[in-house]
Amino acid sequence: MAETISFAHDTATGTVPLDIAYERRGAGPPVVLLHGIAHHWQAWEPVLSILATEREVIAVDLPGFGASAPLPAGVGYDLAGVVPVLAQLFRELGVERPHVVGNSLGGLLALELGRTGHARTVTALSPAGFWNEAERRYGFGVLRVMYRSARAMSDPFVTRVAQTAAGRAALVGAVYARPGKRAPERVVAEARAMREGVGFAPSLAAGRAVRYADDLADVPVTIAWGTADRVLLPQQGLRAKRVIPGARLIRLPRCGHVPMNDDPALVSRVILDATATAASAAPAPATATGRVADGAGALSSAP
Repeated sequence: MAETISFAHDTATGTVPLDIAYERRGAGPPVVLLHGIAHHWQAWEPVLSILATEREVIAVDLPGFGASAPLPAGVGYDLAGVVPVLAQLFRELGVERPHVVGNSLGGLLALELGRTGHARTVTALSPAGFWNEAERRYGFGVLRVMYRSARAMSDPFVTRVAQTAAGRAALVGAVYARPGKRAPERVVAEARAMREGVGFAPSLAAGRAVRYADDLADVPVTIAWGTADRVLLPQQGLRAKRVIPGARLIRLPRCGHVPMNDDPALVSRVILDATATAASAAPAPATATGRVADGAGALSSAP
């Protein structure tokens, strides 16, 4: 059962309280799972049991999403605000420098946690931040439509629509390549999480300026992209590979933007392989002084 941890977080203007919800299962090397924007830790449910046979897995509700409280006034939803919160969360949970796996926004956060020395390895599934401006506008547009639709629909209405495969496709087909596989009750919970996610608007606003441009030379990185991703288009994977040349780039056939539901076995294998690297015994890297820049190269083909 999910738990909530409360702790004090130091900022430049003082100490603020934080409440973060998480689900913890299994035993072994710790792996932290970070969901995407407007989602919740249950996005990882299709792979949790598989991962927990070999890893200690901690699926986190990001601040302002799921059961986690919003960030206090003065703490932003940008990388500079959220990454230190997550780094302290790791310490509070007793898992300093775990393997970190993230999807979409969670993938971007995982990369920054790796760059700043807080992740042993990084696995990023369709990470945000490798778009050009046209791709960013398109992806943000898809998310805004989903958010506005979720806010306009009541739980009883979503419950009725989600009973059929066609209804689930209409509700969540933008993020899943195989929406019919998603259980109706999960679709209802996801619509509620999106509707109630107070972190959505500030996270999206913070993302407008992000173009990730940092190599993570000292941290093993795996980037995996669904070939049927309709939110962050697959060609962004090649751009990510150019930014992080040492990363392993993996195609996820017939998977959408949230691939854990589309092919749990494949995604689990990718995560288990990535978190079984020799880096488990490697010394902690020095903190980098990289940047998040304003440009990304054009691509001519998808990964």
